[in-house]
Amino acid sequence: PRSTVPPGASTDWEGRAPPTEPPLSAAQCPLMQQGQLPISLPLVLQEEMDTRPKVSSLLNRMANYTNLTQGAREHEEAENIAEGKKKPTKMGTFMGVYLPCLQNIFGVILFLRLTWVVGTAGVLQAFAIVLICCCCTLLTAISMSAIATNGVVPAGGSYFMISRALGPEFGGAVGLCFYLGTTFAAAMYILGAIEIFLIYITPEAAIFRSTDVLKESAAMLNNMRVYGSAFLVLMVLVVFVGVRYVNKFASLFLACVIVSILAIYAGAIKSSFAPPHFPVCMLGNRTLSGRQIDICAKTQELGNFTVPTQLWGLFCNSSKQLNATCDEYFAHNNVTSIQGIPGLASGIITENLWSSYLQKGEIIEKPSAHSVDVLGAMSQEYVLADITTSFTLLVGIFFPSVTGIMAGSNRSGDLKDAQKSIPIGTILAILTTSFVCILPGLVWWEGFGDAVHRNLVVGTLSWPSPWVIVFGSFFSTCGAGLQSLTGAPRLLCPPAVPLCPRAGCIPVFGHSKANGEPTWALLLTAGIAELGILIASLDLVAPILSMFFLMCYLFVNLACALQTLLRTPNWRPRFRYYHWALSFVGMSICLALMFVSSWYYAIVAMVIAGMIYKYIEYQGSEKEWGDGIRGLSLSAARFALLRLEEGPPHTKNWRPQLLVLLKLDEDLHVKHPRLLTFASQLKAGKGLTIVGSVMVGNFLENYAEVLAAEQTIKHLMEAERVKGFCQLVVAAKVREGISHLIQSCGLGGMKHNTVVMGWPNAWRQSEDARAWKTFISTVRVTTAARLALLVAKNVAFYPGNAEPFLEGNIDVWWIVHDGGMLMLLPFLLKQHKVWRKCNIRIFTVAQLEDNSIQMKKDLATFLYHLRIEAEVEVVEMHDSDISAYTYERTLMMEQRSQMLRHMRLSKTERDREAQLVKDRNSMLRLTSIGSDEDEETETYQEKVQMTWTKDKYMAARGQKARTLEGMQDLLNMKPDQSNVRRMHTAVKLNEVIVNKSHEAKLVLLNMPGPPRNPAGDENYMEFLEVLTEGLERVLLVRGGGSEVITIYS
Repeated sequence: PRSTVPPGASTDWEGRAPPTEPPLSAAQCPLMQQGQLPISLPLVLQEEMDTRPKVSSLLNRMANYTNLTQGAREHEEAENIAEGKKKPTKMGTFMGVYLPCLQNIFGVILFLRLTWVVGTAGVLQAFAIVLICCCCTLLTAISMSAIATNGVVPAGGSYFMISRALGPEFGGAVGLCFYLGTTFAAAMYILGAIEIFLIYITPEAAIFRSTDVLKESAAMLNNMRVYGSAFLVLMVLVVFVGVRYVNKFASLFLACVIVSILAIYAGAIKSSFAPPHFPVCMLGNRTLSGRQIDICAKTQELGNFTVPTQLWGLFCNSSKQLNATCDEYFAHNNVTSIQGIPGLASGIITENLWSSYLQKGEIIEKPSAHSVDVLGAMSQEYVLADITTSFTLLVGIFFPSVTGIMAGSNRSGDLKDAQKSIPIGTILAILTTSFVCILPGLVWWEGFGDAVHRNLVVGTLSWPSPWVIVFGSFFSTCGAGLQSLTGAPRLLCPPAVPLCPRAGCIPVFGHSKANGEPTWALLLTAGIAELGILIASLDLVAPILSMFFLMCYLFVNLACALQTLLRTPNWRPRFRYYHWALSFVGMSICLALMFVSSWYYAIVAMVIAGMIYKYIEYQGSEKEWGDGIRGLSLSAARFALLRLEEGPPHTKNWRPQLLVLLKLDEDLHVKHPRLLTFASQLKAGKGLTIVGSVMVGNFLENYAEVLAAEQTIKHLMEAERVKGFCQLVVAAKVREGISHLIQSCGLGGMKHNTVVMGWPNAWRQSEDARAWKTFISTVRVTTAARLALLVAKNVAFYPGNAEPFLEGNIDVWWIVHDGGMLMLLPFLLKQHKVWRKCNIRIFTVAQLEDNSIQMKKDLATFLYHLRIEAEVEVVEMHDSDISAYTYERTLMMEQRSQMLRHMRLSKTERDREAQLVKDRNSMLRLTSIGSDEDEETETYQEKVQMTWTKDKYMAARGQKARTLEGMQDLLNMKPDQSNVRRMHTAVKLNEVIVNKSHEAKLVLLNMPGPPRNPAGDENYMEFLEVLTEGLERVLLVRGGGSEVITIYS
């Protein structure tokens, strides 16, 4: 029949309408009363809801995410909240990014040095300097925009972006560079403000004066130091009292910058048609200082008389006579007055195309002016170059004028939409400032105001008055200095931009006063800024902060390029206009600018960044941020593993890659930690080390115990300084777990080639045969895998890493050739401080038909070619009669083996043993290497009932009779002759070894292979025991079947 469900109604999977019964109430459902059955959650996912958040709660937390604000703004907000004021609103692109970047980029260098840079370098090279620096910041801004739009960027600015992209080590190093750059920027702004104040506003305020031109610069430096220190103290007090006042005046300082820039634009347009009156006095082609010149002429007309001017007296030995003897250059050249700013229509740009670099003390000349080529005397009235100039120097001086591009990203916590505002605002600010920096190319030189009566050239160019630029630049530099002193201390104190990922790395900088101002960090910042002020030269401080900002920009570009090339899944920037090639070019420009401007400052900056990197790496980071360096490591590891997979390693590159098999007790503690100590001494931090162990049980049930055991082993590895990996396997039997470890550990070419394990101590006294059976099984698996095997006997007596031997020998008993393992191992051990002072002695055994003398010579020659220093000795072993001791020892061995075999044949004993094993292992049995469940001792799933019936009694009585007969046979048995011969060889060889090596610190000898017939396993253990009796420390070595040492280079 056709369905009668109305349209839009809900149906079940068969298309039927749901029942019309009312839903259960909480009173009708006990689970609802207990809160165990949320009505709104799907029952299918009830268990998932207990451990994972609902989609609605997740989206709600993301929508309400708030960024932590950084810098002074959070203190202002805290005070406003305390006063009951409304919390300030977030800023947009224009106010939050564009204008702050504009204020930081338009600084003291633009007003005081850009015209000088253009006049010295020429229009072409000045354009190249501006273009290179602006390209550097533009490419950095593109990389920064990509990083800033790849997820939410809370407070922290460059530190946050770089630390999340390159790791806390790089982030801390860049954070320190950014801090030092900001601190020296404060010093540079203060020096710029003092220079404006003393030269262009009130020159009478100078404390130190000098009439000698050559000493005047030194006096000016002292004035800069005194006034700069006073300004610094005043600014620190302002910041200390309350940074909210700094923020209040920030708008005023920004207005000064904007007004100054507009005045320069207006003046540039006006000068194209009506150049300002800007006379410069010239003698020939040499520039004259205007300090002591009243009239720019040699003579002047007073009435009907021609009288000398003040300039005449300066060059004619203060004589007022027209026939006086004057300077030769003065006599042959005319004095002229030229227009300093001729305007665009004058064609001055063509004349200013080429550079005019000078040495310190040289006269500034105008090449196009007419001049008679005579030497003349060096007069104090010429305008002299006060610094040796070059292209590289100008780059370092100009670059701070384009810094400040991170002002917007540092305010990311105050922005409405940081991912939208940072790219747009930063790039627009860079384009604006780059365009502005091109305009002063119209000016051809400027010599600190000496040639133009100490007038600011940019001020003369401005409209309507030069004082607009003078006071605007003064207040803007003061404001920039205050902003730097406000922001720099917060780069040292957590949580905004901590220098170290651990909060307690530099705890002193976390101390602050009540309003949160970092007092100690502010004092440190003031001290470092004072060092910059004591330099007292703006031209010398600028390259210093250029280094630190360039270092910061370099790492920003590196972070973007690295993330792009690695193509990590989380790299999804909203800003699409980036490319790894652009970031790489930006990084290259930063690195080139560092060494071009000042190579020694670049080296110092790199050393500082490297030191802080190693410091944070040594302290260790508490968090894993998924940075790009980890991704780079994974890519490099993948590449290296694929390269290693191409073929087996050459003999020259062979070194033991260890798989150390450890044994855990029931409390998850390592039974023999000295085995790991020995592995660390053998490896000395080189190559691969895998520490493995086996837990008996079920992985699903024992996962927590596995994690606990892994942590225990990792802590022990850290304590023993073992660089390697930990691998735990859960298996039903220890024997199977060891086999799995040997087969599957490692990856690709990074696999182990040597297995290290301990000797099963007291295996004779143990009633459980699983210990030595597991040991032999491991030997067989290792041999089948063609791996080398190292068995440490009496490992508890091995030395620790803090117990170096001051003397002693490492004795090597080379019985059969094993690929050179016995030669290589003592050499590797001697690389460690514990064994370094031990001597190597190599013993080999000569048979009756061997020439022992020739063997010794050949062995010495072989060691010489191997470059191994060792003593050589050949031991002769002749055939001798089998002693009664050997016969008796063999007989006892076989009797013991036969007796244990009879005992295991008793079913009653086996059942009781099986029940005992099952009861003892009802909980998780944490055994490892050296114990296993043998096939003969399988535990039953059902409990064995020891109920005696008549049949069982008669069967047990017959079994007992057979056991007694077997015991009677033991008394009459004779040992097997092959076993007697093996025992004879082991006893004789042990006598020789003990005789020669009883005082050796370590004895290495060949380990015989296990018998092919498993029936002789117990005898094999006995032979090894006899072979190593009487020796304190023994290392049994079995090669993997390949050569591991060579005489060739």
